[in-house]
Amino acid sequence: MTKLKRRGAALLALTMLAGTAFSGCSGNPNANDSDNWADATQIVLADDGITVDGNAVSESEGSAVYTSHDIVYYEDRDTYDNGNAYGEGTDADKHSAEDAAAHTVVNITKAGTYRVTGSLSKGQVAVDLGEDAKRDPEAVVTLILDGVDITCEVAPAVIFYDVYECNEAWVAYDEGETEDYEAVPDVDTTKAGANVIIADGSVNNIDGAYVSKIYKDNGQEKKLHKYDAAFYSKMTMNVDGGDRGDGVLNITASNEGLDTEMHLTINGGKINISSGNDGINTNEDNVSVTTINGGSLHIVAGLGDEGDGIDSNGYLMINGGTVISAAKPQSDSGLDADLGSYINGGTVMATGSTMDWAESDSEQVTMNLQFAAAQNNDEAIVVTTEDGIIVFAYDPDQDETTGSHNRGYQGAILSSPNFEVGKTYYVYVGGDVRGTDVDGLFDPDSVTGFDGGVKQEFTGTDVGMRGFGGGGNRDFGGNRPEGDQRPEGFEPGERPEGMGDPGSKRNPFENIEGVTMNEDGTLTITEDGAAALLKQMKEFNADTEVTVEQILDCTDGRQLMELFGGFGNNRGQRPDGDQNGQNPQPEGDNAPVISSTEFYLTDKVNAFSGVCDEGTNAPANDDAPAEK
Repeated sequence: MTKLKRRGAALLALTMLAGTAFSGCSGNPNANDSDNWADATQIVLADDGITVDGNAVSESEGSAVYTSHDIVYYEDRDTYDNGNAYGEGTDADKHSAEDAAAHTVVNITKAGTYRVTGSLSKGQVAVDLGEDAKRDPEAVVTLILDGVDITCEVAPAVIFYDVYECNEAWVAYDEGETEDYEAVPDVDTTKAGANVIIADGSVNNIDGAYVSKIYKDNGQEKKLHKYDAAFYSKMTMNVDGGDRGDGVLNITASNEGLDTEMHLTINGGKINISSGNDGINTNEDNVSVTTINGGSLHIVAGLGDEGDGIDSNGYLMINGGTVISAAKPQSDSGLDADLGSYINGGTVMATGSTMDWAESDSEQVTMNLQFAAAQNNDEAIVVTTEDGIIVFAYDPDQDETTGSHNRGYQGAILSSPNFEVGKTYYVYVGGDVRGTDVDGLFDPDSVTGFDGGVKQEFTGTDVGMRGFGGGGNRDFGGNRPEGDQRPEGFEPGERPEGMGDPGSKRNPFENIEGVTMNEDGTLTITEDGAAALLKQMKEFNADTEVTVEQILDCTDGRQLMELFGGFGNNRGQRPDGDQNGQNPQPEGDNAPVISSTEFYLTDKVNAFSGVCDEGTNAPANDDAPAEK
């Protein structure tokens, strides 16, 4: 049986429009304006007593809302009483029965709209409409968060268990009723059973933990529970704002921040996430779709050992809104999608060690920058036209979410409606921007000046970080120069045996003994390691003149890429005969790689490698951004 059929043809990027029929879930969106909230059930949280529509909350399981102290958590044990393995958690994931019992669970068991206010210092809001809800289109719950503070130390602070799953095709496949399922990026989730609205003018704080994988007690080690995020849904979930869209949802997570096991659509509101691991994760492999249509999303991920900003195990679609996403500096990506990321609109600033580039048929122009050395995330990134007009400016020091965490990075994705194909831009790092910003992102029309930044240059395009040779030494038309052919039998994407992907989250040389990647991204290479690297590279080019001594002189991956020609192509530079802005370079076999300060955008998705300081302060340059 074919488990999944993945779409093979080039995808036409899509803008998600309400009322348009898409694959998976269709129908009219849930109302999100306050005029429709009058009939909502009113839940007021408090440690000394919870009320529902003004009355003391019930403790009866038959009620639409009731409280209990039976939270699902990872117990302090390794086996069940009969000796079967309990789960995959470590000592750090375990909690005592006393700690769990101290938490009050507010259970919601009936479909409807619930407005939640107040606070719980140890508690959880859990929505569960029963095991049959997954196939019931009426099993829909909307939570209106209107000034709520919930802290949960042993599990997610908010969790949707069983509600309607609007992707009925997946449900049929998952339950063995159909033979295959085709994963597509254009899902419509408007009839999802899990819905969250961030009320206008409200500030909501969700501080939650997680539940490591717990096995069923049958000796087969099959999953019973596993909830990785502070805010979690087992089914497709929508998140939206109110009429004005100025409500705030702050998520603080010891593990992941905002997760679903199926699809997630964000339409509005201001969402700030600080997480130990991934900021957002949609985790059904080769199926889940994360869609961002609007709102403001600010993520600082990987405050623990690892973490992507946004991690979709299927597709990532950014159609609008603002996305600021900072990943674990040493190992992870601001954007990460197994089946592809599409940037069709909005403003995007994503940073990490490497980047999951947007697909080439995205609708909006994107710049992918791979820096030669780690950058400091407390410095602004500014993009100007050739005339010095600022078209993009972001200063993390002004961002309340990212500004509180100094996150280094070496890869960055920038996307803006102001970028145009066929235009040249300058990139600056650092300096002071004068104008009006919202959480660090400046409205270009409001910018009155900029000074103190350092102009950047790049040494190559189609970043070779996808493998030695990377995008290859291609000419401007995308063709390989004569005499630069792949070895016989070489398949696209293939690498020498034992060599990992230099763009992956792991050490790309982890299988080559004698080559070690340090925490700061530098390399330590022994003579044996250099010899092994050279041997592997000769499988690609038997005539290479690179020596072991030259490899030993390399201190980072970029230098290795340059040594083996991974940064040599011209995609992203001006066509032949139009090379203004390039630094003069000597010719000959020992000529260094060409560098340029002109970031010329040839396509919707443009990659630049070896990005580094030109060495001249912007104010001292005639072409520095000008005062308006």
